[in-house]
Amino acid sequence: MALPQPKQSTDHAEYHLEETGVRVRFGVGVLDETGHEIERLGCKRALILSTPQQSDTALSLAEKVGGLSAGLFTRATMHTPTQVSEEAVAHAASVDADCVVSIGGGSTIGLGKAIALRTDLPQIVIPTTYAGSEATPILGQTEDGVKTTLVDAKVLPEVILYDPTLVRTLPVAMTVTSALNAMAHSAEALYAQNRTDESTQMAKDGLLAFVQGLPNVLNDPADLAARQETLYGAWLCGTVLGRVGMALHHKLCHTLGGSLNLPHADTHAIILPHAMAFNERTAAKELAPIADMLGAQSAGQGLYAFAKQLNAPLALRDLGVTEANLDDVSELAVKNPYWNPQPVTQEDVRAMLQAA
Repeated sequence: MALPQPKQSTDHAEYHLEETGVRVRFGVGVLDETGHEIERLGCKRALILSTPQQSDTALSLAEKVGGLSAGLFTRATMHTPTQVSEEAVAHAASVDADCVVSIGGGSTIGLGKAIALRTDLPQIVIPTTYAGSEATPILGQTEDGVKTTLVDAKVLPEVILYDPTLVRTLPVAMTVTSALNAMAHSAEALYAQNRTDESTQMAKDGLLAFVQGLPNVLNDPADLAARQETLYGAWLCGTVLGRVGMALHHKLCHTLGGSLNLPHADTHAIILPHAMAFNERTAAKELAPIADMLGAQSAGQGLYAFAKQLNAPLALRDLGVTEANLDDVSELAVKNPYWNPQPVTQEDVRAMLQAA
């Protein structure tokens, strides 16, 4: 699949991925065409999802689509607790919803996927962060403090609308952590066991979009061209994550997030340089493109310096993680391990978490 490069922020670029059936649209103003996309799916009663913090955004969208809205469910939560998902499914049934529209970041997108898994309702996703979850058939869910992931074509959205105006006001701190979260998808794709030439190129392009675009976003958060470039990067990073397997970095983040209820993007931002440095022991060649992009001697060092330059969080202790947590997390992280290019022991994980 040849992917066109993003153009000016006012353009409406449109992609249709034949192998997945996903319709993807970029451009200023595509948010205003949500109603058209609902109708294009043959739907008439859309349940609009958000977190409590973004309920005003969801309400504004409901007003835009008018009679096509079946109401709101604004209780999306980090790490997609199954209890909340079941409540959302019941609410969707009670209002006779025939599709869901998720407007928000990974928490809201995860809830939409969880509903689709249980009901097969079609999804329209309107990202307001760079998480990239919208582009994957992957769903992470948490029950009793344990986060598990599954891969199912049912959770892949039918439509994704990327409007850079929605991330123009995304706080700089959240912009940075969300972007590093997305970059982690492509970083692990470079050494994935089932990588292909196409997935590797997609991963490189996604990483480069962030490396080039993020400094411009931080210089001028309202720069729509820079925002669209980084949204394009998020789509590429998310898409590649849906094509290859995850490894140590994602396992650590899922374990930390599910067991300690840590903020998802912040956790990714902190762990990424350490996981890459560990895997460079056997995958230095595969990770070399990251070092080259960042002008560093190694991917781990380059990502740490890049995160520091962007004022990203750098330490787990700043998220409230204590020494007492590390043994339990290390033990959990080596249960049901993901494939990884470098063999991992519980002692390795403990040392990595200590460094982080």
